[in-house]
Amino acid sequence: MDYKRILTVQDISCFGQCSLTVALPILSACGAETVIIPSAVLSTHTGGFSGFTFRDLSDDIPAISAHWQKEGIDFDAIYTGYLGSLKQIDMVKDLFKNHTRKGGIKVVDPAMADNGNLYYGFDQEYANAMATLCKEADIVLPNITEACFMTGVEYKESYDREYIDTILAALENAGMKDIILTGVSFNKETTGVIVKTSKGVEYYSHKKIPVGSHGTGDVYASAFCGALLRGKSSFDAASIAANYTLRCIENTIGDESHKYGVKFETAIPYLIEELNK
Repeated sequence: MDYKRILTVQDISCFGQCSLTVALPILSACGAETVIIPSAVLSTHTGGFSGFTFRDLSDDIPAISAHWQKEGIDFDAIYTGYLGSLKQIDMVKDLFKNHTRKGGIKVVDPAMADNGNLYYGFDQEYANAMATLCKEADIVLPNITEACFMTGVEYKESYDREYIDTILAALENAGMKDIILTGVSFNKETTGVIVKTSKGVEYYSHKKIPVGSHGTGDVYASAFCGALLRGKSSFDAASIAANYTLRCIENTIGDESHKYGVKFETAIPYLIEELNK
């Protein structure tokens, strides 16, 4: 197995099982050397908590990059999640330019919205800027809400395949390359992901659990990147990540004291087993 090096840029929510506290262990478990740049430090994530602390780390990012350039540090993949500010989007563009190895992969999870609404602290200007970052990525991982905010397509809770095709076309027209559209559900029993690459469009579905869980987008994106670095195709990586995320949710259901995240650690052996097939 090749030993790949990946950089992930996203926040540290000290409590809550999301962002870097999810990405680092999952990517490491997948066998990748995982390097981090924290975009911000929060006491907890912003979902379901009030009075959380927030420290923007934007001023540190250019200095980190400059030091790495001096040391010749680069990456087989760069994967971004939650970014704390507009200026960090431009900083990530510089990271892509200065630290991606030849043949390296740039993956953007535009973590900013869900269920028809932007996350706390984000606005349409941010969504427009995120679309420009996604244009520079090789693979983007938006959910339907994020895709709509980036393209201007009207958000709908009920939809058909034609609507999803409209979103995919809008993302492609915005300059995005390979697209993994998550949270695509055509009935009450199943949900899944649409994978659009130069080879075509494929849909993977699995059973739907009608329970909202914080951090599952980060779990999914991290498992996807880990599988991709293990040599899996985009479709296989998307399917493995979907199954793993489902297992994480299943392992958490019933624990009323654990509503702030999913017990992703308990399902890591399952993820490794799937990667070794």
